Amino acid sequence: MSEGGPEIRVGIVGTGAISQVVHVPIFSEREDVDLVAVSDVDRHKAEALSRRFDVPLVLDADALIASDELNTVVICTPNDVHEEMAIAALEAGKDVFVERPLATTSAGAARVIEVAERTGRVLVVGMPHRFRPGVVALQSFIAGGELGDVYAVRGSWMTRPVPTSRPSWRQDRDIAGGGALMDLGVPALDLCLWLIGFPSMKRVACVMSPSGGEVEDAATLMAETVDGVALTLEVSNKLFAGEDRYFARVMGTEGSGSLPPLEVFKLAGGRPLEVTPRQPRPSGGENPYMNAYRRQLDDFVQVLTGQREAESQAQQVALMALVEAAYLAAATGREVEL
Repeated sequence: MSEGGPEIRVGIVGTGAISQVVHVPIFSEREDVDLVAVSDVDRHKAEALSRRFDVPLVLDADALIASDELNTVVICTPNDVHEEMAIAALEAGKDVFVERPLATTSAGAARVIEVAERTGRVLVVGMPHRFRPGVVALQSFIAGGELGDVYAVRGSWMTRPVPTSRPSWRQDRDIAGGGALMDLGVPALDLCLWLIGFPSMKRVACVMSPSGGEVEDAATLMAETVDGVALTLEVSNKLFAGEDRYFARVMGTEGSGSLPPLEVFKLAGGRPLEVTPRQPRPSGGENPYMNAYRRQLDDFVQVLTGQREAESQAQQVALMALVEAAYLAAATGREVEL
């Protein structure tokens, strides 16, 4: 890096789809960030990506984390190494952005957070759905009490089967930590819980549909918060339809909201009145997925440059505790108390 260049010097571990589509393109185009290194167990893939985006260094993961050439590490690896790599990077004095899940267990998530707090480094988990304008608007309605007392929240994320020539690490339970519930359920649950303020959970029941392999293709979950809010979730990576489905709805005593698209209704004069705010359109025709990631990475940079305070990631411990309880409920066929 040249003298007087950007203070944020990023290395990305893992050059799979999320790196190729999101992290490398977005970081490489920012003038306030130097993308200085990439790493992957498939060095040829890492080298091809480095040539495409003019990234100076291709290193193995350990060398990247230890390198003095960078001060920020983005972790886009398979789930089973998120915890150890995040801890290693934090201990090496690096700020860390890690794709979800933070760890495959609640205890692992707690360990990463403890290291971040002890070292004083920034830790952020990739949850871009929180940065969608519609989600932000709906959350503000709920937080402001405009929907009354929330009594139910429902989420669903279902994706169509993806033809593959060979199984990926996502079909290996030891690596992925689970199937559809871990892959789709973690962000979908995070969305539902974040919308209603991440309340403490009381109990959960869950039914899973086996794939014939090591991980589940689908899961249906029902949980209750300590305040009596009903939470239901349906996820599947084997939806037979024309397009993927992504949905959330919050029900309150004086109104309701759902997305996408964002729709908000409030009780007025004894009748539901639509009060949906107009939403900004992503610039340049960018799709909502990329736009949300761009917003989260921009927020990450603002935290790194001292423009915003870093938020605690403690909610990820509660999230993974709920996921663990759901897997236990599905395995035992019984409701699990949290």
